[in-house]
Amino acid sequence: MLKTYEPTWDIDVIFPGGSDSEAFHTYMETVKQEVKILSESVDNFTPTNGAVDASKLENIVEQLEGTMKKLREVSAFVSCLNAQNVKDEKASLLVGKRSELKAEMDAVKTNLEQKLISIDDRTWEEQLKRPNLQDVSYVLNENREKAKELLSAEQEVLINDLAIDGYHAWSQMYDTIVGNMSVEIEEDGDVKSYSVGQASNKLSNPDRSVRKHVFEQIGKAWSQNANMFGQTLNHLAGFRLQKYKHRNWDHVLNEPLAINRMKKETLDAMWNAISSNKQPFVSFLNKKAELLGQEKLSMYDIGAPLTQSVKTSSYTEGADFIVDNFRKFSPKMADFAQMAFDKRWIEAEDRAGKRPGGFCTSFPDSEQTRIFMTYSGTSSNIATLAHELGHAYHQHVMNDVNGLNQGYAMNVAETASTFAEMIIADATVKNAQTKEEKQNVLEDKIQRSVAFFMNIHARFLFELRFYEERKQGQVSVDRLNELMVDAQKEAFCDAIDDYDPNFWASKLHFHITGVPFYNFPYTFGYLFSLGIYAHALEKGGSFEEDYISLLRDTGRMTVEDLAEKHLGVDLTKADFWENAIQLCVNDVEEFLSL
Repeated sequence: MLKTYEPTWDIDVIFPGGSDSEAFHTYMETVKQEVKILSESVDNFTPTNGAVDASKLENIVEQLEGTMKKLREVSAFVSCLNAQNVKDEKASLLVGKRSELKAEMDAVKTNLEQKLISIDDRTWEEQLKRPNLQDVSYVLNENREKAKELLSAEQEVLINDLAIDGYHAWSQMYDTIVGNMSVEIEEDGDVKSYSVGQASNKLSNPDRSVRKHVFEQIGKAWSQNANMFGQTLNHLAGFRLQKYKHRNWDHVLNEPLAINRMKKETLDAMWNAISSNKQPFVSFLNKKAELLGQEKLSMYDIGAPLTQSVKTSSYTEGADFIVDNFRKFSPKMADFAQMAFDKRWIEAEDRAGKRPGGFCTSFPDSEQTRIFMTYSGTSSNIATLAHELGHAYHQHVMNDVNGLNQGYAMNVAETASTFAEMIIADATVKNAQTKEEKQNVLEDKIQRSVAFFMNIHARFLFELRFYEERKQGQVSVDRLNELMVDAQKEAFCDAIDDYDPNFWASKLHFHITGVPFYNFPYTFGYLFSLGIYAHALEKGGSFEEDYISLLRDTGRMTVEDLAEKHLGVDLTKADFWENAIQLCVNDVEEFLSL
């Protein structure tokens, strides 16, 4: 018999018992105690006249690494509990406890960073040469430099404490509202109730009338809650802007660029290259509209299949396809994916009560990962699964890297995931048996470029403009809808005729507190991964170790240095981005010729 895989994850192997897990609650208490001990160590660490007790500093760094790993373990488990069952009230309570624990840890780190500033530069450079500190010197130096832009330790600690209920709580409120939402869809004469995630999967239905009905019903559900989502978005942005004002940060991109270890010149070069090369993708959208018998596409047509018969694959078939094609590029990545399926590290079951969307989260203390998504058998689902496995493999190759060097930024995290997705997208095109099938899978691949160059661009433009208006006061729901549609029109070059004014409410990324501007890192990762992919095709068999080496460096240098070291390119110049975009244009040209 052929091996089959279970589409539900096993998290009991980490902490048995779900949200009632005694082992987890004991672990949380242990972490709380470790944070307290670390806090005392930092309090007792007092540089005098620029001098420093080296052994104390080394001890603190060692404690910091271990405690941060355990805190990430706690965070990952709570995320899994909260995602698998949005009605689990005990899991919701754990989200609050996690925020409190994180605030305590942030206070300790703020205290430490302020003390690092008091060490004179010459002594600091000497300390970083010590064997126990040299490996994490980039991160330590980064934290020290960042602290110079912050308020006093007391004020930063106060901000972190107030953020628990005045900032993170708004994101939790959003999750709670979404978890209680349902979408009523008429099917075969009956009205059925679906979660947002389940309903969204139906937007790939080949029947346009079904897509339109689902799109309208999803929009209706978001509209009914728009006033509440307007509150979450306004208050999240308001909190950030107040923080930026007191830190004297003059631009809303300061924080996201710092988090992504990226220069504004790089971001500008990327978007400028994209804006100058959108015409081929407009031609693609126009051709797709023609093939679907429409004058222009509507938002719900962009992801539509070109034929009435949509090929679907079972979870096991999708898993096997991913493993087989990973193996052609990287046997180690394929072995990892096989292990993830065998050990049930993936929650993919199509059922109600789950959080919408997908993610990968890491358990660095257990050296495991978990993937969350809703799988209904489409080629897009297989691509999403490969995407999340790319994230998981990234963490896997970093398990033996110092924990402080495992904090890689979003943009390079999205590089690993989109690289994995690219392998599967290319394989799907190459495996096409007929002209029609090749046209269909090529179209599905091009949709990714449309998503990253147009949809993500719309998110970026919306957020940039929303923050500017938010500086003057709260932005109404009607105005949020206007800003969203204006951004979509510009990003899609007026190539579609029915936009999604509720997108600001329905996109989770606008409402999370972890990072602002959770948009441009996806496009960066997509194009950067294309550069890596081209490099891989060129190098052939010797690529695997190069790729692992690049991934292992992602937490200890800027993206510009990473690209220079491993690809020999300058990300602040247009050339790299133009060349990467051209690979996507080639797909469009092949599609149009077909």
